[in-house]
Amino acid sequence: MKREQRYSIIEDAEIGENATIYDQVNLYKCKIGEGTKIDAFVYIEERVEIGKNCKIRPFAFIPSGVRIGNNVFISPGVVFTNDKYPKAKGEWELKETIVEDEVSIGAGAVILPGIRIGRGAMVGAGAVVTKDVPGNAVVMGNPAKVIGEREWAKPE
Repeated sequence: MKREQRYSIIEDAEIGENATIYDQVNLYKCKIGEGTKIDAFVYIEERVEIGKNCKIRPFAFIPSGVRIGNNVFISPGVVFTNDKYPKAKGEWELKETIVEDEVSIGAGAVILPGIRIGRGAMVGAGAVVTKDVPGNAVVMGNPAKVIGEREWAKPE
C-alpha cells in the first residue's frame, strides 16, 4: 500500500507489491520486497536489498552493502554499519552484511560491517554485534555473545 509521501525522498527504489512505506522515509536505489513495512524515519541507502514481509521500525539506518532476508523484524533505532575504519576523507572499503530469513533484531542494536546473522537468530536490544551470529542463536551484550537458542515450532 503506497501512502502519500510529503516529506520523504524515494529515488530509484524498487518497491514490491503490497509494501507499505510511511512518510519521513529516505530510500535510495534500494530494493524492498513485497509485503514489507517501512515505518517513518527510516533511512535506506543504495544497493540495499530487503526481502518479503519484513518490518523495519522507526529510526533504523541501513547503509549500502546490507542484504536482509524474508520475514525479518528490525526494531526501532537499529544501526547497521558498512565500513570497518570510517573516515571523512579518502578511500573506504565496503563490507557486506547479510541478515538471513526469520531474524529479529532488538531496539538500539548496532551491527558492525561484514557480519552474517544466521536464519532465525535473535539479537537483543542494545547489543553490539561484532562477529557472525549462528542460526537460531540468541545474542546479547557489548560485544554480543551467544546466551541461548531460539525454539522454533517444527512442522508436523
